[in-house]
Amino acid sequence: MSILPLRTELIPFLNPYLPASPVKNGKVSVTLTYAQSIDAKISKGPGIRTAISHAETKSMTHYLRYHHDAILVGSGTALADDPGLNCKWVPANNNYTKSFDNSPRPIILDTKQKWSFKGSKMYDLFMAKEGKSPIVIVTKAPTKEEEYVSYLVCPSDPTTGYVDWKELLQRLNNEYGINSVMIEGGANVIQQLLTKPDIVDNLIVTIGSIYLGKSGVGVSPDNSVELTDIDWWKGTTDTIMCARLSS
Repeated sequence: MSILPLRTELIPFLNPYLPASPVKNGKVSVTLTYAQSIDAKISKGPGIRTAISHAETKSMTHYLRYHHDAILVGSGTALADDPGLNCKWVPANNNYTKSFDNSPRPIILDTKQKWSFKGSKMYDLFMAKEGKSPIVIVTKAPTKEEEYVSYLVCPSDPTTGYVDWKELLQRLNNEYGINSVMIEGGANVIQQLLTKPDIVDNLIVTIGSIYLGKSGVGVSPDNSVELTDIDWWKGTTDTIMCARLSS
């Protein structure tokens, strides 16, 4: 499926929030980005795939993917949405004929080892040379290893049960040469990272013109979070906020 042409005014709007090149002080550049409803919900309910964004802001998502080495989602998002995580946007002067060359490397945070590469949309795109094979993050040695999948064992913190994001990003850089990561969700991942200004360099949130209601899955950090360097863009039905987390 093709995407709409990127709105030209989005390029200068987004450019200040793209990954720095080269990376600063060896730190992997992290962009946290997601779409939410007006009532701060990212889906109608747990495990329910929900359309929030207008097609023109979906084109923006592919533009962002083009500018990142990797794209990370949690296994819940991978199971519910079955995303392809490839990139369909290319510059006008680009001679690539397949999405493979300009797509980010998919990363699945699968601490409970529930997700399967084979049978997924990601697998179909990889076999068609239109997307890359994933790196799967697990907290202990995988019980079953799938063909084409790279596994990275990153133990979780026994207190929180979450992965150590600094260690994870450093290993992605050291072992896979990844300098920039775009993180798209789901709710648990977003909520963890909204409180980590030392990890997240840029925040890009699409606000769709819809309420998803009380049963929807919301995203809200445990404590208040202040933003800096804020800018806004208004599209046909969506509004995009770019910002940085205040330290």
